[in-house]
Amino acid sequence: MKFFIDTADIQEIRQAASYGLLDGVTTNPSLIAQTKRPFKEVIREICAAVDGPISAEVVSTDFEGIKREARELRALHQNIVVKIPLIMEGLKATRWCAEQGIKTNVTLCFSPLQALLAAKAGATYISPFVGRLDDVGHDGMELISQIVQIYDNYGYETEVLVASVRHPLHVLEAARAGADVVTVPFKVLNQLAQHPLTDLGLAKFLADWQRVPSEA
Repeated sequence: MKFFIDTADIQEIRQAASYGLLDGVTTNPSLIAQTKRPFKEVIREICAAVDGPISAEVVSTDFEGIKREARELRALHQNIVVKIPLIMEGLKATRWCAEQGIKTNVTLCFSPLQALLAAKAGATYISPFVGRLDDVGHDGMELISQIVQIYDNYGYETEVLVASVRHPLHVLEAARAGADVVTVPFKVLNQLAQHPLTDLGLAKFLADWQRVPSEA
């Protein structure tokens, strides 16, 4: 499974990249706004820091507007993946992008039927939002299992990119369900390596090492 980081904070991205585990980055308008910096400046800096897919989202909601933004985003860097909302105009634009060889990440997916439409439109990635479904009393991870099954049934090449991840259990269940990618906040990425028994074991090893005689 591939690991993306879900942030526009360049310091977090550089730190995550230094671990050697990072495959790509996802951003959205909310994350970009938090940087208080110009959109294209942020995206260019991310592309320079990570050699992998970088999702940058359009803000248009009509076919022509999405097409225009997709061209502009793709021109910024070869690794740009155009993030498009899962609406009918967005699906139409996704098909156009597929025909132009522009990679897409169809976002704001909350149902398996939406995911099916995105795959038929030729999306490179589909982004189901598991945490937001959990927030309203639905099982977000069940959606991942449904999408993986549907895509396997029909041989769709669209990759399942699990988004709106809130905690390590989401990552575990995504891996068990066979998702292709998980995009996580920086905090969650670091939590994946943490375990209290690891900390206790390391502390004991280091304490015991202090009792080892020095070399003559």
